[in-house]
Amino acid sequence: MKKIGYTTGVFDLFHIGHLNVLKRARLECDYLIVGVTSDELSMSAKNKKPVIPFQERMEIVEAIKFVDEVVPQVNYDKLEAWNNLRFDRMFVGDDWKGTDKWNQIENEFAEFGVEILYFPYTSHTSSTILREVLSKI
Repeated sequence: MKKIGYTTGVFDLFHIGHLNVLKRARLECDYLIVGVTSDELSMSAKNKKPVIPFQERMEIVEAIKFVDEVVPQVNYDKLEAWNNLRFDRMFVGDDWKGTDKWNQIENEFAEFGVEILYFPYTSHTSSTILREVLSKI
């Protein structure tokens, strides 16, 4: 049976950490769906407007060979995403592992047979680090 995977991100200032997550996710499923966070959601959640416009970020992620489908992420309701996409596995950064929010999400998804896999966060590079470096130029 085909395993469908799902992960999300802003994917601003695309870097090796983003690529590693997508590559690793694709190894854990047969079909990978990636939700790209809208500018509005990024602003409301992180108070950061992405440097790269939403449509361009969608195109960049779509061009990655490990990605089978790209969808907009306009809210953080993972259950709504599952209702629309019916994935079997969701991939999340391990910086969320053990938090109250993700423990609750794990319990909710266990009822539907959805597995949550946590991947290591790439600490040496991030869009935040890149943004800081660029602001000094």
